[in-house]
Amino acid sequence: MHKAGFVNIVGNPNVGKSTLMNALVGERISIATFKAQTTRHRIMGIYNSDDMQIVFSDTPGVLKPQYKLQESMLNFSTSALTDADVLLYVTDVIEKPDKHSDFVEKVSKMDVPVLVLINKIDLTNQEKLIELVETWKEQLPNAEILPISALNKFNVDYIMKRVKELLPDSPPYFDKDQWTDKPARFFVNEIIREKILLYYDKEIPYSVEVVVERFKEDEKKIAISAVIYVERDSQKGIIIGKQGRALKKVSTEARRDLEKFFGKTIFLETFVKVDKDWRSSDKELRNFGYQLD
Repeated sequence: MHKAGFVNIVGNPNVGKSTLMNALVGERISIATFKAQTTRHRIMGIYNSDDMQIVFSDTPGVLKPQYKLQESMLNFSTSALTDADVLLYVTDVIEKPDKHSDFVEKVSKMDVPVLVLINKIDLTNQEKLIELVETWKEQLPNAEILPISALNKFNVDYIMKRVKELLPDSPPYFDKDQWTDKPARFFVNEIIREKILLYYDKEIPYSVEVVVERFKEDEKKIAISAVIYVERDSQKGIIIGKQGRALKKVSTEARRDLEKFFGKTIFLETFVKVDKDWRSSDKELRNFGYQLD
């Protein structure tokens, strides 16, 4: 008998959802940085074995939207509650359990198995962890509560074991050689955006969108042209940097990661353009692939 199903990963920003996704799927699918709101789309990572297919889905962190882009990000997270066969609700030892309690209430009404994963347990002690487990048992009495460390892969094998036990009998949803639902260009965007998140301070990374305009591949190399969109002329100057040094650093680091990711020589060109207030424009957000409805 073959098992298959959708295992959706939800939770607040910065609790380690993307790190967990990468640990479960074994591929560097989601950007995992120290900045909140890193993931903007639902990203699927597919685990395949002879008798099983697990479609993991990493979602943006749950937040109170302040502009259109964040509304779209919340839509991705909420939609993950409607099509899950198993839900992984990720929290950590730092955040308060009543943060975004309205979202937790929606989780409590679900009739699929829910695993509450308390991440970053290396940052607390046994006594506080026991208290936290009890608090989550009160909030979500039907859920299974598991302390984990996604970064150190503590209890990740057990999560996989439980997920496999809870999956329904079903034929596979995707080809068995497929490990994500996203095209190659999507990962180019994500890797360039990750570098921008790492190298620029304050609001700059959140005002950035990356679009691949050319992706030409042969057996040994890939030639890529990518445009980095910002909302202001001043941001364009910051991204490029003095004598183009900042942009060159981003491009060099991104090219190295892309070569590891694709296993080929990469020729990467990057350009910076201004698209005024794109985060608040329905039209621009749709052009960039965001879900608004």
